[in-house]
Amino acid sequence: MSHKRLDQKGRFRSKTVAFRLSPEEVKLLDTYVRLSGLTKREYIARRLLHHEVTIVGSSRVYKALRDTMGEILTELKRLESGESIDDELSELIRFITETMDGMKGDQRQNNIKDWR
Repeated sequence: MSHKRLDQKGRFRSKTVAFRLSPEEVKLLDTYVRLSGLTKREYIARRLLHHEVTIVGSSRVYKALRDTMGEILTELKRLESGESIDDELSELIRFITETMDGMKGDQRQNNIKDWR
């Protein structure tokens, strides 16, 4: 018999929760998960239970930020003059801005060298 895996509070997670999303929603969720550095399960659980999602800078998070910023730039270049940004792109830009601001604050507090 295999050993039960417990969470940080010693609880056994035996319940499954499932829901459906559109392909666009899945893409956006996957982007948020990549940018957070958390597992998808942990990210969703924290968001649903209103727990703080703390993003810890790592090379993986940096690469996700860089790649996502490239995708945003491509999308912004595609927009024609006078065309507005859709809500999903606007929300993604806001999320990345908050993430970058938080990482900048962490660098100042912890004297972390620029990891570019």
